[in-house]
Parts: sequence; C-alpha cells; structure tokens
Amino acid sequence: MQKSLLRRIPINVWVLTATSFLTDISSEMVLNLVPLFLANVLGVKTSVIGLIDGIAETTASLLKLYSGALSDKLGNRKWLTVLGYGLSTIAKPFLYFASTWGWVLGVRFADRVGKGIRTAPRDALMAGSVDEKQRGLAFGLHRAGDTAGAFTGLAIATLVIYLTQKSAIGLTRPTFQTIVLISILPAVLAVLVLAFFAHEVTSKPNASAPIFSLEGLDGRFKTFLLAAILFTLGNSSDAFIILRGQERGLSVLQVMGMLLTFNAIYTLLAGPFGALSDKIGRRKLIAAGWLFYSAIYLSFAASQNGTQVWALFGLYGVYYALAEGAGKAYVADLVLAERRGMAYGLYNAALALMALPASFIAGVLWQGIGAWNGFGAGAPFLFGAGMSLAGLAVFAFGHFSLPNTPSS
Repeated sequence: MQKSLLRRIPINVWVLTATSFLTDISSEMVLNLVPLFLANVLGVKTSVIGLIDGIAETTASLLKLYSGALSDKLGNRKWLTVLGYGLSTIAKPFLYFASTWGWVLGVRFADRVGKGIRTAPRDALMAGSVDEKQRGLAFGLHRAGDTAGAFTGLAIATLVIYLTQKSAIGLTRPTFQTIVLISILPAVLAVLVLAFFAHEVTSKPNASAPIFSLEGLDGRFKTFLLAAILFTLGNSSDAFIILRGQERGLSVLQVMGMLLTFNAIYTLLAGPFGALSDKIGRRKLIAAGWLFYSAIYLSFAASQNGTQVWALFGLYGVYYALAEGAGKAYVADLVLAERRGMAYGLYNAALALMALPASFIAGVLWQGIGAWNGFGAGAPFLFGAGMSLAGLAVFAFGHFSLPNTPSS
C-alpha cells in the first residue's frame, strides 16, 4: 500500500479506526470466550448458545435501521456513534457477575443495543469523510484496525489464560472474570478518543426522510441486500467454529491461538483488499469472498481434528478481508449521500435480523432440540455453505453493475 495514499486519508478515518481498535481490544478478549463460558462454566447447550447469540444480534437490527435514518434526519452522525460506543462500554463489565445464561443474555442484549445505535451512523460518517476513489481503502483500513484490536485483545486474553489455567480444556470462572476486568480500560479509552477527536461531517438535515423505506433506493442496492440476506442466513455465529475446535480436541489456550491466527490474517489483508476494490471493483471481491466462504465451511464440516479447524479458521480470515470492507464500500457506491444513513441502517439491520435464525438453526442442527439430538457438529457448516452459494447466485445474476459515476 503506497504511503502517499495513506497520507491523503482524512483524520476522521484514523479516529474511527482507532476507536474500533480500542473497542475490539475490549470486546474480543471477552465476547469470544462467552460461548466457552456458557458451555464450560454454566453447562448450556448449543441450541441455547445459538439463541443467545441470535437474540443479541437481532436486538441491534431495528436500532441500526432507526439510528441510521435518525442521523439522516438530524444531519448528525458523530454523537449517535459516541452514544452507541458508550452504552456498550457500560454493559460489558456486568459479565463479571453472570451466574446464569439469562444474565449473559441481558449483558449481550445491552451491548448489542449500543452496537445497533452506533453502526449505521459510524459507517455513514466514514463514507462522508473520504473521497469516493478512496472509499474501499478507508473501509479496508477501518476493518484492519478493528481486527488488529481483536488480535491484541485476544493476545491479552491468551496470556491471562496461560498464567491462570495453562492447557486446561475447559474455561474457568476466575479466568473469565479476570479478563472482563481487564477489558474495561480500552473500552473507556475508545469512547474518549471518538468524543474528543472525531469531527462531524457537514450533512444537510433531512427532516422528511422516512424511518423505514426502500422507496427511492437503487434497484441494484435492493438486489445486493437480498443476496446478503440469503448469505447471512447461513452465516451463523463464529461461536460454533470455536465450539467445533473444542469438540475436535483444542484446549482453551489453543482456541485462543486459533482466534489470533484468524485476526492476524484478517488484519494483514483487509487494507490491501480494500484498496484493490477501488481498482477492480467491489463485486469481484465480494463474489470471491462468498465463494471462498463456502469452501471453508464445507471444510469445517469435514474436519477431523483440531489442527485442521485451526488452519481453516486462519483461512477464514481471507474471506473477511475480501468481503467485509468491500461490502460496506459497495453500499456507499449505490446510494446518494443524503440516504446513506438509511441505506447502512437497512443493510446492517437486514444482516442482523438474519443472525437469530442463522445461529438458532445452527445450534439445532448440531445438537437438536427437545428429544431430537440433531445431525451432529458438521451440519451447521454444510447449511452455511449451501446458503452462501444461494446468496452468490443472486449476487452474480442480479444485473446490478456499478454505475459509471460513483454516487457523491
């Protein structure tokens, strides 16, 4: 990546990237251990773990929609973003006291409310802060910073696990509580960085903007939205990959190593792939990412040991680097500036709404429900691979090529 390109990136992009970096240090050291805490400490079944994850993500969906539209109405992105980060910062420390899965659900609910409030205004603020010719690079850098934070948080959590329980297969409550306490400082710093260093991008208030409407949005955006919904229905929580690794024999410490590998690869590739999307187009990278995802999920289903799961999860980072930043930038390409809050709200809300059925279906396919014992650990990944191919088919044949002139 050329240094001259990085020098032209506006300060807001760096501030939002730093905020995500610090937030993910805090979040990823805790939230990646939640499924192990539920399974190992509280003895919760995968169907309930999937339900918790799905409810938590779906909670955010309508708020993502409303907060995006509200930012269009007010012409204000920054302070809604600050509010969302602040709420998540307040919520997560209460995991220290969790003694039932209902308590965990409550904390995850509040945390995702914060994410729901901040996501669409933050993405709109990012898109409005950078020239359209650098949009892919900006979102790629943001994803890289976000994931670098995840890597750092996981590294800290791994060190704590090593010092407290070494190679034990199951997570212990004292270890989890220690990590929750450590996570508080970077979360607070993230909110302060955003509040004091980000600046609002001038946007004309649109008091007549609807809260929920596809009217007036480009047909190509609608088709992309449908494709993304189909894809996400099979994209269950990564908690199931963590549990798959443990089921194939990985210790908690090895699971953390697996997560570190994933985040290292994602961090290294997100920026370059984002910049590449500026040159060759977003659709090619998104399609390649979804196809790669399908291959990885088929391989998860067929994995025979923990080493294979570890290696596959590292390669899973390539999918994220290919598709995540390009998808966010592609939305901005298809929608006029005054409707971007709404568009990002619709996009993020639709994907989040699929999180509940996606994760619940995955949990039921794995361990069943009631007297039925399910199809086994490989079933959620076979389902995910199939749905990714269905989304790819809609995306590939939807006839919604990029406009010759990007939206302003």
